[in-house]
Amino acid sequence: MLRSFTTLAAPNPQIDPLLAFVRDIGLEVREEELTGRATFLPGLLIDRGVLVVDRLLLLYPGDILHEAGHIAVTPAAERHLLQANVTENTPEKEGDELAVLGWSYAASLALGLPPEVVFHPAGYRNQSDWLIENFRSGQNIGLPLLVWMGLTTTAGFPRMERWLRE
Repeated sequence: MLRSFTTLAAPNPQIDPLLAFVRDIGLEVREEELTGRATFLPGLLIDRGVLVVDRLLLLYPGDILHEAGHIAVTPAAERHLLQANVTENTPEKEGDELAVLGWSYAASLALGLPPEVVFHPAGYRNQSDWLIENFRSGQNIGLPLLVWMGLTTTAGFPRMERWLRE
């Protein structure tokens, strides 16, 4: 069941720019009701490589960037295979989490958002402050993977050369 989000959702000024960014870099976003569906994060779901968003259930808008990062760092030919919790039962994807941390940090800065929007205290196993401090001090988690994927350079990070892995 699709809802009209412009009339039902409480306005959150961060959601629209985040979704626009995700769409602008070439990822597909679908907005629909997720009530009653199992999701890894409230209001977000990855369905066959598409980021599905329920504005009414979304608790932390920055989670949009993190989940989009999972899709973005996956090779283009494999994106359509991504479902739900992308690392569950796929141990080869667990290393991508490091790349996604760096990707979502770079994305937050590209949008002019403080990293606290992505690395909020309710996530990251109570390590959000540690993650932010590491990035701010130049200890760029996941950077070697992002370089290997051809998305950025060591010297250029957090500026990305490309947002999507080929």
